[in-house]
Amino acid sequence: MPLPQIERILRSLGAIAGLITLAIALVATFLSIRQTPGREEPGARIALRGPILVLGASIFIAIGTLLWIPLPVQLEPSWQAIAVLAGSLVLFAGLAVYLWGLFSLRGMFAPSSAFGVRLHANHALVTAGPYAYVRHPMYLAVIVAALGSLLLYQTWATLLFAVGMFGLDIRAAREERVLAAEFGIQWEAYASTVPRWLPRFRRGRKRGA
Repeated sequence: MPLPQIERILRSLGAIAGLITLAIALVATFLSIRQTPGREEPGARIALRGPILVLGASIFIAIGTLLWIPLPVQLEPSWQAIAVLAGSLVLFAGLAVYLWGLFSLRGMFAPSSAFGVRLHANHALVTAGPYAYVRHPMYLAVIVAALGSLLLYQTWATLLFAVGMFGLDIRAAREERVLAAEFGIQWEAYASTVPRWLPRFRRGRKRGA
């Protein structure tokens, strides 16, 4: 099968998988903000509202559409094939881990924003699933998926997305401050054994429940 045809198939599959994941994430977000809030930062009261979230998602999609322009980079056919295949694997892996993390959280999924973090009333600390390996698997998954999309699609939009996602480290640190305030010793014990970003696969390491 010619490389251009393989590229079209993989890019189509990547787009379908990405849109499905985005739809699931949006549904989970809107269900989450309907729950009774617990501990939250002041900015979350404004940012985590339905109309604001719809506006943010619309702006994100609009910017992505406007910047869906190929990068001025022309790879050799062999390197292009490597980029497309590697990008597909990385993108699908990132989306899979994101969904794994989302379904592991179940009712404890509480989206944050750049303006503030909110937990639910009677929030429980989740340490199972991918949270047994890293403290922020969904953020890590988004970063990985962004890098995969850059390799696969090679557009200005995916470049901007990939660079911008590294700012999630700031949001992760903010979430950890709120979680530490909420769970105290339980959070300290968890954070002392589970790394923030890069998993440590140790034989026989006991997972949390």
